[in-house]
Amino acid sequence: QVQLVESGGGLVQAGGSLRLSCAASGSVRGISVMGWYRQAPGKQRELVADIRSGGSTNYADSVKGRFTVSRDNAKNTVYLQMNSLKPEDTAVYYCNCKNPWNYWGQGTQVTVSS
Repeated sequence: QVQLVESGGGLVQAGGSLRLSCAASGSVRGISVMGWYRQAPGKQRELVADIRSGGSTNYADSVKGRFTVSRDNAKNTVYLQMNSLKPEDTAVYYCNCKNPWNYWGQGTQVTVSS
């Protein structure tokens, strides 16, 4: 079992920045991918960005150039730096990891006001 604890969500004006953090504990050995998904009201959960243990990254087209995912393997922590935030980025953001089973955090609300 892996436990994921997120922090860093909140309310920000359009154009602002937020940084999300997610710390993994438990059966962390073997975690291959860590990342972030989001779910807006009435929409399906979607991948925002993920990062593999070797450092390769993957981003949704809608966040490329604005968001940066990073990972501290020693701390089993993944980060999401979100810049130039837009109202359409408003959603609950969920941390995810695979070892290879999928684990999810509890979610953190990000609200971007116009």
